[in-house]
Amino acid sequence: MTNYSDPFLKGILHRTKTVAVVGVSMNPVRPSYYVARYLGLKGYHVIPVNPRHAGEQLFGQVVQESLAAIEGPVDMVDIFRRSEAVPDIVDEALAVLPDLRTIWMQIGVVHAAATAKAEACGVDVVQNLCPKIEYQRLHGELRMGGFATGVISSKL
Repeated sequence: MTNYSDPFLKGILHRTKTVAVVGVSMNPVRPSYYVARYLGLKGYHVIPVNPRHAGEQLFGQVVQESLAAIEGPVDMVDIFRRSEAVPDIVDEALAVLPDLRTIWMQIGVVHAAATAKAEACGVDVVQNLCPKIEYQRLHGELRMGGFATGVISSKL
């Protein structure tokens, strides 16, 4: 399923405090960078995860090599990897993050079997959406573009 109710998405965004962003880039023009930065600016504790940059600093946090390297609770894993990488990420998340409540797959990322596995373990899953865009939409930050009004218009 990739059609989620607004209360479902808003509930996830409200209860989430810590987000592990898997596949985060150090490049400020990459979506994973600015989504992670935005979430941090909105008060989420963002843990960057990328084995290529493990040990480096991003947004005042040490980039982790893997989900298993994270110390402390994680509420949500935000996946910025191709769909074929999702099963391994979900397996690791389920194995090492006991407080995990949500797996969020970015726009274009879907995996039915991994979703079913996570949901069977009681974890909410969102596919093919961006938490930054959904946060903005649900909190009226996209109103100027018509997104929060229910009317899409080229007029500003």
